[in-house]
Amino acid sequence: MGINVILKDGSVKEFEKGTTLYEVASSISEGFARNVIAGVVNGVEVGIGYKLEEDSKVNFLMFDDEEGKEIFRHTSSHILAQAVKRLYPNAKLAIGPAIDNGFYYDIDLEERVTPEILEKIEAEMKKITKEDLKIESYSLPREEAMKLMQEMGEDYKVELIRDLPEDSVISFYKQGEFVDLCRGPHLPSTKKVKAFKLLSIAGAYWRGDEKNKMLQRIYGTSFEKKKDLDDYLNMLEEAKKRDHRKLGRELELFMISEVGPGFPFFLPKGTVLKNKLLEYWRDVHTKAGYVEIETPIILSKELWETSGHWHHYKENMYTLQIDGEDYAIKPMNCPGGMIEYKSRMHSYRDFPIRVGEIGRVHRHELSGALHGLMRARAFTQDDAHIFMLPEQIKDEIKGVARLIDDVYKTFGFKYHVELSTRPEDSMGTDQEWEIAENGLREALEEMGLEYKLNAGDGAFYGPKIDFHLQDCIGRTWQCGTIQLDMQLPQRFDLTYVGSDGEKHRPVMIHRVAFGSIERFIGILIEHFAGKFPVWIAPVQVKILPISDKFLDYAKKLREDMFSQGIRVEIDSRAEKIGYKIREAQLEKVPYMIVVGEKEAESGNVSVRSRDKGELGAMETADFIEMVQQEDKSKTMNEQ
Repeated sequence: MGINVILKDGSVKEFEKGTTLYEVASSISEGFARNVIAGVVNGVEVGIGYKLEEDSKVNFLMFDDEEGKEIFRHTSSHILAQAVKRLYPNAKLAIGPAIDNGFYYDIDLEERVTPEILEKIEAEMKKITKEDLKIESYSLPREEAMKLMQEMGEDYKVELIRDLPEDSVISFYKQGEFVDLCRGPHLPSTKKVKAFKLLSIAGAYWRGDEKNKMLQRIYGTSFEKKKDLDDYLNMLEEAKKRDHRKLGRELELFMISEVGPGFPFFLPKGTVLKNKLLEYWRDVHTKAGYVEIETPIILSKELWETSGHWHHYKENMYTLQIDGEDYAIKPMNCPGGMIEYKSRMHSYRDFPIRVGEIGRVHRHELSGALHGLMRARAFTQDDAHIFMLPEQIKDEIKGVARLIDDVYKTFGFKYHVELSTRPEDSMGTDQEWEIAENGLREALEEMGLEYKLNAGDGAFYGPKIDFHLQDCIGRTWQCGTIQLDMQLPQRFDLTYVGSDGEKHRPVMIHRVAFGSIERFIGILIEHFAGKFPVWIAPVQVKILPISDKFLDYAKKLREDMFSQGIRVEIDSRAEKIGYKIREAQLEKVPYMIVVGEKEAESGNVSVRSRDKGELGAMETADFIEMVQQEDKSKTMNEQ
């Protein structure tokens, strides 16, 4: 008796019961089948050896699919673990998931993993892939599974199994002599993983708990093709050169001191950069009809209980006592914004109300998670809250999307959009969610913005739109977000008087454009490799006198430029001009002006561009006008 298989394109094919996914793929073409990673049968991911026993909807996963990459790299983590166990039989395995751009495995090993040991593990992994070991799955009842792991000495696996319900059936995957606890699916054999590289070692507490043992986490990445691996490794090398922590130190933008781990110090040049961004933010938002407020950094426990943070987020908050009462340093601006809204009565005629806040927030991040400006314990959020009527949702979403689009285009970023819908654990009625999701979806579609749908990945209080920007070396960063919130207006009992004279609940949007301004600065540092465009460069012009003889003329030039709004410095050191030029290049200053006898006599300037090289002699007024025009028009660097 045959079964019907509905493929992704809607076509229907008939097969015998027990036909494998690989055989279905082969019926399309042998070449297609060779490139298949796994499949999705009736919404469930399965390996390509899966046998079809009933009518099914089938979709095939390739490496280009996110799910395909995850399966490919999860299999890679098993190959890593097998190699470790071959070389170090006494090693104990913890967990080994696929992650963005790679995979890792946490291992309890007495030997400290060094770069030399990484090379040995990588060599053993190559042997395993050449052995073409078939990867097979099987299941055991919980007690048998626990006994197997105890016999193998895998204490961490035993703990994982012990935490599962007693009636659980535990799945395992076997490749050669190696067995690992895993839900799968995996590749059919180890042979397909040919292009891989072990990248680094880090420490990781078991289950992320500082009270548990520190394990060694081995990171790696893998690709289908060696060229893709090489391209990725080249990108990592380029990323190292652009590391914002390194450039931030070299360019004297910011520092992290041992007196405040995770709390950045902005130096004079970094403060100029930050203030230019805030100046731009305020200009954009004023034009878009926002008003700006400022709410306190420290607020009472009662407020955080009302918002829900005291019970659901307290471990990430810094708390203190004032006059014997509990308070918290704010981890986000929203609750303060609710209090500001409630400070006066509102009518339906007031809406939409667009309120922005550049607010300082503090969150207790684990020390191991800190990463310069990208992951800090203190940062500045460019929050805004929009209060509106239900019928205004679509237009306001479109307005925010246009604003974020303008911001990212100003910095030369490309981006993609993701729409996340109602999760299983959510609050609000079906009708509220339908109105909210339709508002977001229709706004995106009317604007012609392509988006990826993340079904069930919204916040528990409402659906959201996320903006993922792409930097010049291809990395993506989630920055802007638009979230519809059905929780805080209820928790804080926000109301307005409608046209019927009755009280109603407003609809609210949370949104950020930069996200964390500190993190956005980190992204900008790496995107531009420290070569900021003129309009945000901390120093726009560096004047380089050939000798002290021309210092007075250099000072006059500086005064002229400074009086016309140009950020300018003089290098007055008793160094040779070639050295001064090299130093200014290292400081990545957009323009250098060499001042000598010819310039002093003519009253002109000799201009050198960071990006274009020698520009030659120019009249001072023309040069000032050129810099001012680049500043005003926010001209971008040639990438």
